[in-house]
Amino acid sequence: MTTRQRHIAHLHLHAALSEAQYDDAIELMSGVTPHVQAIPPNAVQLDLTSALRYFDLSPYDVVQLTKLRLKALYNIDSSAGLANNRMLAAMAAEASAPGDTTWVPTGQVTDWLYPRPVTTLPGIGRATSETLSRYGLHTIGQIIDMPPATLQRLLGAGPARLLAERARGHDPRPVTPLEPAAHLIANLVLERDCLDPAQHHRAVLGLADQIGQRLRGESQITRRLTLTVRYADRSSTTRTRALLEPTNHSPALAATALGLLNALGLQRARVRAFVIRADGLLPANSAYRQLSLDPSDARARAVEAAADRARRRFGPEAVRPAALG
Repeated sequence: MTTRQRHIAHLHLHAALSEAQYDDAIELMSGVTPHVQAIPPNAVQLDLTSALRYFDLSPYDVVQLTKLRLKALYNIDSSAGLANNRMLAAMAAEASAPGDTTWVPTGQVTDWLYPRPVTTLPGIGRATSETLSRYGLHTIGQIIDMPPATLQRLLGAGPARLLAERARGHDPRPVTPLEPAAHLIANLVLERDCLDPAQHHRAVLGLADQIGQRLRGESQITRRLTLTVRYADRSSTTRTRALLEPTNHSPALAATALGLLNALGLQRARVRAFVIRADGLLPANSAYRQLSLDPSDARARAVEAAADRARRRFGPEAVRPAALG
């Protein structure tokens, strides 16, 4: 039994779209294939595999048809990438000039990837990039040619294995059509007006931990946090910050939330309530996590997973951050 070749398209929409306009674009593309995944705020991925027989067109021509419909009906210009998996399609779209489509056929994946900078692979952050650069590793081809044992000595077993898979163009993730919840909210109304910065810190830390637990429980990640502080006089202050990468990892969420709190510079403020809102939700399996060379990161995530299992078995208060104890 042979496996049918996948054809995945990634479209960048070159327009500042409202939520309604973005939904209209998604609906239009659902008329081409039912396998459409939103990549907010201005990208979409489509699995064209099952649509080819219906349209009796090549994958490239189906992409051009989709782009033409976007332009004709909504005046939205787009560029696109086409490949046999989501990662390659996104990379191809990134390499496409506005209006163009870059197709990476299956038989040409290695040739296309080989000369490209290693930093174009998803998940290559600053630390990993600097480590590779110190050893003269600047292109994906150099990663492909390197013996696995050598790469493991440089990065560690887990990051090296993941980087090698990406360098060879492997990505098994499916295009998943779904509509995740628009946002998650955690709030805390204090028993009395509070001026104590330490109590403010504890309150925000606790809310960030709640958001992290709920995101992991629903297999979602967030791209953006908003902190609202309400005062005794019923006024409020709101600040929003995008995360460095989409995540449901509580320490990362807490760092962002506390950064928002510290940026407010509250001085003798009589605080009545805190609200944290997580926006831009995505399915947890839809985004790459940046490679980390710090083994403590893997340990922290393992501890977090164990704590989640304990809470599911013994209740939400079974495990709490030490700062909240």
